[in-house]
Amino acid sequence: MGKVTGFLEIERQERKYKPASDRIRHYNEFVIPLSEEATKSQAARCMNCGIPYCHTGCPVNNQIPDWNDLVYLGNWEEASRNLHSTNNFPEFTGRVCPAPCEASCTLNIDDNPVTIKTIECAIVDRAWEMGWLKPESYGDKTGKKVAVIGSGPSGLAAAQQLARAGHSVHVFEKNRKAGGLLRYGIPDFKMEKHLIDRRVAQMEAEGVTFHYDTHIGVTQDARQLVDSFDAVLMTGGAEKPRDLPIPGRDLAGIHFAMDFLPQQNRRVSKEAPLDNRPILATAKHVVVIGGGDTGSDCIGTSNRQGALSVTQLEVMPKPPEKENKLLTWPDWPLKLRTSSSHQEGAERDFSVLTKSFSGENGEVKKLHCVRVDARMQEVPGSAFEIRADLVLLAMGFVHPVHEGMLAGLAVKLDPRGNVEANVKNYRASLDKVFAAGDMRRGQSLVVWAIREGRQAARAVDEYLMGSSDLPR
Repeated sequence: MGKVTGFLEIERQERKYKPASDRIRHYNEFVIPLSEEATKSQAARCMNCGIPYCHTGCPVNNQIPDWNDLVYLGNWEEASRNLHSTNNFPEFTGRVCPAPCEASCTLNIDDNPVTIKTIECAIVDRAWEMGWLKPESYGDKTGKKVAVIGSGPSGLAAAQQLARAGHSVHVFEKNRKAGGLLRYGIPDFKMEKHLIDRRVAQMEAEGVTFHYDTHIGVTQDARQLVDSFDAVLMTGGAEKPRDLPIPGRDLAGIHFAMDFLPQQNRRVSKEAPLDNRPILATAKHVVVIGGGDTGSDCIGTSNRQGALSVTQLEVMPKPPEKENKLLTWPDWPLKLRTSSSHQEGAERDFSVLTKSFSGENGEVKKLHCVRVDARMQEVPGSAFEIRADLVLLAMGFVHPVHEGMLAGLAVKLDPRGNVEANVKNYRASLDKVFAAGDMRRGQSLVVWAIREGRQAARAVDEYLMGSSDLPR
């Protein structure tokens, strides 16, 4: 597998970024790919582990050692076939996945894992460049009609799998373009949207029909839709944001991150805005509440819009710089993660609880905060204020939006407010209705959404045909 002594002879080499001073002037991707030879050398570091824990770290079960070996040997086309056998969209995960596979890599015991994410991205980008990724169709048409509601990564993966199984697949999307949070949530500087358009074109050539500006449960009756199809798969995501109901919340200038980020993505793609009230960080002191990836995206976008300052607040304690490998490996560790957006300029503060907002003339001007200990108890005498002209709430999502489709169908919800369905058959409580992705599991990663979409596609195929040849 690869070069037997590769991990001893070759140092880890990761992709680099263009300088922050240059990249904050635009919204294009700024990662500098490795050369072909450098990528092959990195693939040679794969150790042929007796137990490849990267398999357990990867939600879509990528056969990582196999395509590492193929890249090392220069067989890129076979590496692409292997990679696509488990992942419909590796160009998405190769850009925005946090790479739990690398955390599970045996070489991560001493902080030098194989550059799995980099190699994955190189494989698929080369496959597109060489023209190897053609529209596919497996088997004869079945005559069955399947509706997929939502075109995020879960819906797209399921739709592609079902179309390749011979079903007539119709994807219903409330927005004007496909992609879900891939398109409207993730900034273009992390993933340019022509990558989504390219996959949509492939899927249309495979027989998938997309219906845009169609909000099921709002502009189109949900029960009528269910009656019109042989099976319905709900992949609408978990879009209900976690709010911060404290004094001053009604002041102007306080917005959810997912009101702020999609606006900029629409500007970049020259898509018409949904409203005429732009949210801009230009010449403002910005405070981002929430320490996760969405908060990081708000930082990068604010800097590109010309914010005067950006501060990110997190209520949890500051994680350790390095994890204790003996306690965490091969599981995903809790540690301080500094993104490219953080490197572009932001002040980060931890163990901070925002108590209230205050302002002038109806607009926010200050946050009133206190520090909290590890038990979330306020530290006496720790009150302080932060100046803010724009506050972005990036504290995650609590569950799917219940109003509209879910309420209209009256499907059963789990205790967390997600659609109740198990991971064996993905069936919701309503006959011939299925659920997958964040709508079923709650807020999660792109790679988990793809996994659930693929597994749900097999479950739908089994329901319609009695058996399925689709991979699980």
